[in-house]
Amino acid sequence: MFKNNKIAGVDEVGRGCLAGPVFSAAVILNEKINKKDIKDSKKIPFKKRILLSKYIKKNSIYAVGIATVDEIDKINILNASLLSMQRALNKLKLKPAIAYIDGHFAPKGIKIKYKTIIRGDEKITSIAAASIIAKVARDLFMIKLSKKYPKYNWHKNFGYGTTEHLNGLKKYGVTKHHRKKFKPIHNILSHTTRETP
Repeated sequence: MFKNNKIAGVDEVGRGCLAGPVFSAAVILNEKINKKDIKDSKKIPFKKRILLSKYIKKNSIYAVGIATVDEIDKINILNASLLSMQRALNKLKLKPAIAYIDGHFAPKGIKIKYKTIIRGDEKITSIAAASIIAKVARDLFMIKLSKKYPKYNWHKNFGYGTTEHLNGLKKYGVTKHHRKKFKPIHNILSHTTRETP
């Protein structure tokens, strides 16, 4: 099922969001998996993405890593994204021979061979698979969180800075799940002391 030269694809999602953690996934695909529909998660409709995530999970070794909102505010979004990637790689039950990492940068301190690939989710199937698993995991997290904070429409915008989300921020204030160092949030906090529990 898995060759000796095992390749892990690594990708993150949620970097540009105003709320919620950043999620990453590391995926080693079964060599017999049907790769036909596995592509960049941003190009796949929501319902199909969920089905694909289940299919990939059944035909791979995978792990998900998360960096919290507090970590994002403390070490910045780039370093938090890399931290979530490192956590995903560290949680893999099978050590890969090489990791293909989406983007310009790799996490510090990883002890395996790696290669960074710009737009890797468009070029490497295992990175695309990682993007799908990470995106679905994060989307479901934000949908669940939206039940506690319905005024921000996270079940639809997943924490991105949509008009409805920004309107919710202006009307109801900032929650503990918002990234305080991100400019729109920082601007709101600098003009008010209100924070929603």
